Amino acid sequence: MITVSNSLSFVRAPLALLFLQESPSLRILAVVLAMITDSVDGYLARRSQSVSRFGAILDPAMDKFFVYFAMTVLFTESRMTTWEMAAMLSRDFFVCLYGLLMLAAGRWKTIVFRAIRWGKVTTALQFVVLISLLLGITFPWYVYLSFIAMGWLAFLELFQVRTSPA
Repeated sequence: MITVSNSLSFVRAPLALLFLQESPSLRILAVVLAMITDSVDGYLARRSQSVSRFGAILDPAMDKFFVYFAMTVLFTESRMTTWEMAAMLSRDFFVCLYGLLMLAAGRWKTIVFRAIRWGKVTTALQFVVLISLLLGITFPWYVYLSFIAMGWLAFLELFQVRTSPA
């Protein structure tokens, strides 16, 4: 279903393509606009009562596309190391692990797709790190380690809120 909120989610795909330009200003603008659309799309969906399973999947998928694309560009430009990139993506590893566990347990259909607190915190920090890297600011190792900790917390949170009664 195409709604205003889903359209805002889709906008993050072409915004990611701005990372193909070498202009730091365009790239920072892309991250800021991605942050804004990520903040506004869910709010609009709830306010207009157009929340859907499609939108609940589309929003994080577009977040991931944007972040993965931007990080890949920064990695190829040697602005990120393999370790930093892996740490920033560790939440997604934990989410996939959760999905595999639910699939193996035969509980895939009981998963309720909605935002989780640690997922939102991780995405926000990913956006902050991307902007900082574009500004030439580097972070100590423990900032990247915090991504792994947040991934683990997201994994634990999924077991608390992501399934409906069988």
